[in-house]
Amino acid sequence: MTTTGTPVYAQLGMTEEEYLKVVEILGREPRPAELAMYSVMWSEHCSYKSSRAHLRRFPTEAPWVVVGPGENAGVVDIGDGWLAAIRIESHNHPSFVEPYQGAATGVGGILRDVFTMGARPVALWDQIRFGPLDQPRNRYLFGGVVSGIAGYGNAVGVPTVGGEVEFDDCYSGNPLVNVMCLGVLRKEQLVLGTAGAPGNVAVLLGAATGRDGIGGASVLASASFDESATTKRPSVQVGDPFEEKKLIEACLELYEKGLVDGIQDLGAAGLSCATSEPAGRAGLGMDVDLDRVHLRETGMTAPEILMSESQERMLAFVRPEKVDDVLEVARRWEIDASVIGTVRADDRLVVTHHGEVVADIPAASLSGDAPLYHRPIARPDWIDGLWADPYRPGDVLVVDTLLRLLRHPGVGSAAWAYEQYDHMLFLDTVVGPGHDGTLLRVEGTKKGLAVSTDGNGRLCLLDPRRGASRLVWEAALNVAVTGARPIAAVDNLNLGNPEKPEVMWQLVEVIEGMSEACEALGIPVVGGNVSLYNETDRRDINPTPVVGVLGLADPMPAPPPRLDRARPGMEIWLIGPEPTDNFAGSCLERLDGPPRGRPTAADPEAGRAVIEEALRLAHVAPVLHDVSDGGLAVAVAEICIASGVGATLEVEGTAALFGEDPHRFVAVVEPGWDPPALGRRIGAMGGDSLVVGGERVAVSALADAYRNAIPEAMRG
Repeated sequence: MTTTGTPVYAQLGMTEEEYLKVVEILGREPRPAELAMYSVMWSEHCSYKSSRAHLRRFPTEAPWVVVGPGENAGVVDIGDGWLAAIRIESHNHPSFVEPYQGAATGVGGILRDVFTMGARPVALWDQIRFGPLDQPRNRYLFGGVVSGIAGYGNAVGVPTVGGEVEFDDCYSGNPLVNVMCLGVLRKEQLVLGTAGAPGNVAVLLGAATGRDGIGGASVLASASFDESATTKRPSVQVGDPFEEKKLIEACLELYEKGLVDGIQDLGAAGLSCATSEPAGRAGLGMDVDLDRVHLRETGMTAPEILMSESQERMLAFVRPEKVDDVLEVARRWEIDASVIGTVRADDRLVVTHHGEVVADIPAASLSGDAPLYHRPIARPDWIDGLWADPYRPGDVLVVDTLLRLLRHPGVGSAAWAYEQYDHMLFLDTVVGPGHDGTLLRVEGTKKGLAVSTDGNGRLCLLDPRRGASRLVWEAALNVAVTGARPIAAVDNLNLGNPEKPEVMWQLVEVIEGMSEACEALGIPVVGGNVSLYNETDRRDINPTPVVGVLGLADPMPAPPPRLDRARPGMEIWLIGPEPTDNFAGSCLERLDGPPRGRPTAADPEAGRAVIEEALRLAHVAPVLHDVSDGGLAVAVAEICIASGVGATLEVEGTAALFGEDPHRFVAVVEPGWDPPALGRRIGAMGGDSLVVGGERVAVSALADAYRNAIPEAMRG
């Protein structure tokens, strides 16, 4: 099976060993359509063949976990018959090739992952990372991605309420675009991705299938990039948010009426995934007729139809007597629907096209028999050199340093991005963008759901285990300062080429660090995504895990803490351990050069105590703010800017003002309150300037630096 001297399996991204395994499973040479199906389902993006063995380390169980990893989204019980569904995904490579559509279809895909579970999507978060904005291509990528997220999310009617924007040279050739979605549902609305019982009918709902996205996410995310990356533009899907909105409402009506036994999103690997995974989960097979798939292009071959990742499509599994009702719902919502197959009692997935069998394979083999690699793991030699040479800034000019930090696009306000998003859709956003965590009202209840997403490639480059652990603790604290107790986590692990032993070491260390933190916090990992081969011209990105932590506030604080609630005369307290002089991976270090040193490790005992204090103070303190990016000076400056009032800090020293050691937050409170054992008074609010370290700077100057950081950089 070769064309132009290169085997077809190699053109599809498979190794010779993987091809021979397909031959072994089938007992013969695969047909072209069968080879296409195995190539996308056994890709790195779909099969996790380099990471699957290590992901088992994550703690995934808790009494409140309803659905854990392995389904389209994780689901947890939040009480009183309510469930929350949460999922995070990456669209890194597609967004590099075509930033608007890459980001837009990332939003569309994550929405489908959540409403596939029976949940109404209520909010989105975006974690996006690019190279420095002094480079025109990075400005183009950043602007395109933000526009894509805004264009799709705003049009589909789901608010984007938080996230993170970061800039570092390691992402210049490989930006990161991670999107997370939260949905809410009643227990009785839960639907799983199963084919159900033999005789069930497969109904394809939504947009017509075209050639856009053929091998899209599955191929793009399973190989490194080089200068020819832009030639892969046809592999990026094209999204239609208005079609998605109709699909959401139609599917929610189907669930409400009990018309489907199971449903599956057509995301990565398209029909290959949507037919094989639900059948495989049920231990069954399927008959599929590709002639019944509604197409928008003529002359499509069977492999093209099976590999296409055209957007806004779902495959529902319906009992025969309910098919007409399903088609009627689709008609009323003006979405196309086609009956394309039937569930078999055996395990065979049999696909026909133009009256001929083009595939006859064990359904479960596409996922269950996917390769599992135990790639070589080696600790890199260079890390000892970084640890041996820590960054020691000494005394600094406080105001000058603070203004330099606030002007950095990775520290300054992300409003340039999030003001393009409609974050008030549904009117349930209680604490929105620009705060540590987002707090959403569960409509019709006193419950609040809080989410924080956090990542830090510099920390994780220096020590992937400590860095990943600290991200979990930071996200948990960001949730706690809204008044919500952390109950679950999801992760998106963005790393380089897994064929390099040092990258595999980073992956294993990241998983171990996250697992240790989750175990110490008592929160399960209910889902996630692994994005590997984030490498361009043999340069890997920094290991960049992104952590999303979900918290439950029941009841919500009334009102919850916000950065803009500080008033003159209020006291400023710092809660948590004393800082050290360790600046490894810090924002201050970033001002002066590349990362070096070894970050301070998380302290589980201190971390738990600080989170408990934050949960208590959230009901009495007007302002709670995590001390992370930029340290105490930046945290207080952000409070001053948001509240429009100055402050006097009775704190001196570079470590105290700019250190970023974990488990610390600022509380702004009324005088005369009952002070916590973990806290110390460090100043008071008042005036129109921030006075610190014997220096003074007007709040207006702080605000100008902070708010213009990204706009000025985007002007080049």
